[in-house]
Amino acid sequence: MEATAAPFSSIVSSRQNLSSSSSIRASSPASLFLFQKNIGNGNRKFKSPRSLSVRASSTSDSVTLLDYGAGNVRSIRNALRHLGFSIKDVQTPGDILNADRLIFPGVGAFAPAMDVLNKTGMAEALCTYIENDRPFLGICLGLQLLFESSEENGPVKGLGLIPGIVGRFDSSAGIRVPHIGWNALQVGKDSEILDDVGNRHVYFVHSYRAIPSDENKDWISSTCNYGESFISSIRRGNVHAVQFHPEKSGEVGLSVLRRFLHPKLPATQKPMEGKASKLAKRVIACLDVRTNDKGDLVVTKGDQYDVREQSNENEVRNLGKPVDLAGQYYKDGADEISFLNITGFRDFPLGDLPMIQVLRHTSKNVFVPLTVGGGIRDFTDASGRYYSSLEVAAEYFRSGADKISIGSDAVYAAEEFIKSGVKTGKSSLEQISRVYGNQAVVVSIDPRRVYVNHPDDVPYKVIRVTNPGPNGEEYAWYQCTVSGGREGRPIGAFELAKAVEELGAGEILLNCIDCDGQGKGFDIDLVKLISDSVGIPVIASSGAGIPGHFSEVFKKTNASAALAAGIFHRKEVPIQSVKEHLQEEHIEVRI
Repeated sequence: MEATAAPFSSIVSSRQNLSSSSSIRASSPASLFLFQKNIGNGNRKFKSPRSLSVRASSTSDSVTLLDYGAGNVRSIRNALRHLGFSIKDVQTPGDILNADRLIFPGVGAFAPAMDVLNKTGMAEALCTYIENDRPFLGICLGLQLLFESSEENGPVKGLGLIPGIVGRFDSSAGIRVPHIGWNALQVGKDSEILDDVGNRHVYFVHSYRAIPSDENKDWISSTCNYGESFISSIRRGNVHAVQFHPEKSGEVGLSVLRRFLHPKLPATQKPMEGKASKLAKRVIACLDVRTNDKGDLVVTKGDQYDVREQSNENEVRNLGKPVDLAGQYYKDGADEISFLNITGFRDFPLGDLPMIQVLRHTSKNVFVPLTVGGGIRDFTDASGRYYSSLEVAAEYFRSGADKISIGSDAVYAAEEFIKSGVKTGKSSLEQISRVYGNQAVVVSIDPRRVYVNHPDDVPYKVIRVTNPGPNGEEYAWYQCTVSGGREGRPIGAFELAKAVEELGAGEILLNCIDCDGQGKGFDIDLVKLISDSVGIPVIASSGAGIPGHFSEVFKKTNASAALAAGIFHRKEVPIQSVKEHLQEEHIEVRI
């Protein structure tokens, strides 16, 4: 997962502070590589091997993992363990050279990753390993680093094993960047590890890509189309790399890992054929998690953000246990799982251990992207100790989150940015996107519809609404709120969306307080306004009641995904029913 990010020393700094102050320890055994100062590039270019001989693969049940301490690699660890493999972590260049199988799950930005590889001797060891046709699998950035160079914060030289330059997607072509979601592969012959994909979708999340050329065509095992054709996987001999995330691509992704780990495994049966042809619309299951009055962590659901039962007891609505529900939604076909910790604003985030445990346990058996939000902000505890939002986010990433959702803190940052016109770099949104990349940061917007008589009545973006207000008003603006919808702010959803995109958000989760829990459909006016105004993906949320509401929002707006909660929790509408309906309406989905 490549990113526009700060040097790895920034990550290390946050990890050192976190480790020394809170007893939370960095999980990466190779994070010691990051304790070196960034002192220039020093990249060397290696000549691409002209021919590779295929070696017999090892029958050992262990795999060597090059984890240099950035982002979420818990998922690839969990996937490997799920497939019955133990993990050896790279500590020295010699560990690479001695590996029977090597997986490089690249996370972070191109330049800092190359710095780490060069200054630790890993770059030369990797090139020697690959030139000797040893079993290798690079994932996302682990593919990009094999090329000659990248334009990301560059140009920056890569390992130089494959001809070509890694460049950014061209958003002027009408596509949304980052490329986030489930897309189709055009698989070539002799791809080997893709033999069981069977024309089904796999999960991508990236802003940079490598383009096919005459010089690198012999390496390419598959391509993908997103505004243009780009390289989605390479293979030469025992050397493989993929731009997508197999550890986040469900059973299809596990089949890719299984094929790499067992290259001689005979096909027991023809893989189930899918109908993947392009980027699919995503269906996301959301779990609002909080402690109930008994202290148990439960999934609840609000009615216009009120999560308590309308009864004499007035108890928190309990719809199930978060880990169990997430596991069931994964089996039911959810494309992503989103956890919203709605007690996060009351409690100290790093002390919110139950939510950390939810992520850790969920990620053991759920192999689709996980997002977590709630309480991710800077904080000063009672003793005066300051914790940055980056430290809070780091612990969530290490616990299995792929994306972080920021709410109230993003509103305050946007207000300040609009007022001053200056990016301070200090907001949680800016800090996290700078280190982990904008594809790892979702901004959750909680607006409320405010009707007006005339577009000039307020200094915010006003639209003509489909359904007039209670007094016949034909216009409305959408006022953003904070603190779980309890406080309105002097900023509209349109203004907020534009500002957070500029500040580094990679995706917008667009809620609507008026529609929440009503089951009457998404606010199409709102979703169209925001999805037409930004160049990043928008997730429609709030109001789904029937499968037809999903097809409506996808047909009438440019939403990339649609999210629901209550109708899934209460088993009123199964996820599979939603996808079958979307297929009938000729809307591409992952099946």
